[in-house]
Amino acid sequence: MTSSTPALAQAPRLETPKLKVDVRRIEVDGQRMYEVDASGTVQAPPASVWKTLTTYERMSEFVPDMSSCRVLSRNGNEVIIEQQGVARFLFMNHAIHLVVRATETPLSAISIDLISGDMRHYEASWNLYPIPETGGTRIVFNSRLMPGFYVPGMLGPTMIRSDVERMMNAVLARIDSPQVR
Repeated sequence: MTSSTPALAQAPRLETPKLKVDVRRIEVDGQRMYEVDASGTVQAPPASVWKTLTTYERMSEFVPDMSSCRVLSRNGNEVIIEQQGVARFLFMNHAIHLVVRATETPLSAISIDLISGDMRHYEASWNLYPIPETGGTRIVFNSRLMPGFYVPGMLGPTMIRSDVERMMNAVLARIDSPQVR
């Protein structure tokens, strides 16, 4: 390059962070609940992301602390799923069993609602946004949850953030692995 080349031409392209997780403790109808907003980007196209997120039976292969995930029934775009795992933080471990209803909007969204299990309240969603410039996908995970077991007040957001970060990092890594694409 010549000395007349603008400095901007030499600057590396800034990329959005691969993963961002925010957890807040909120009050809803007098109940303490946690609200989770997480997002990340992958190089894979939405179809590959969709395949990974909806192949529920394989989730326990790569999601940390999930020991099993199985489809109990499927009716059109509605899937009933049973999940077992453990919530971990420092010296605390708590087994978790959930039965949830996933409502799929192909290639763009999955809405999840609690049917039964170790949560007093659990709702979540996965939303996929194509990134035309790169051919990749922005993945957004949102959740509101209220554990059915004791969570220390001051540690709650940190515990949940840690679990969500581990889960999201595993999902993003799986989607971007060469075997998946």
